[in-house]
Amino acid sequence: SVQLVESGGGSVQAGGSLRLSCVASGNVYKQGFMGWFRQAPGKERERVAHAGIRTYYSDSVKGRFTISLDNTKNTVYLEMNSLKPEDTAMYYCAYDSFDWWRVNREPDYWGQGTQVTVSS
Repeated sequence: SVQLVESGGGSVQAGGSLRLSCVASGNVYKQGFMGWFRQAPGKERERVAHAGIRTYYSDSVKGRFTISLDNTKNTVYLEMNSLKPEDTAMYYCAYDSFDWWRVNREPDYWGQGTQVTVSS
């Protein structure tokens, strides 16, 4: 089993920045794939970014968000810049041993989520 713990959410004004972190523990495969999803109230969960062999971003965050992976610490980061009110959501860290973004499948392991609120 794998446990994921996110941190770094909060409230910020439009145009501001936040940095999310997620630490994985347990049976973590060093060549695994970590990333972020988000879910806004009343909306479906959507992919945000993914790191592994390659990085991927959703079109809605491309150019504003940067994902990075520190394999020595089993930690993934999401640097969010130029935040918009539509970025307001619960952000979830996710992990699995396969390239879940590329094959368009949901990973098996999820964090509890961290709230990001962007005010206009």
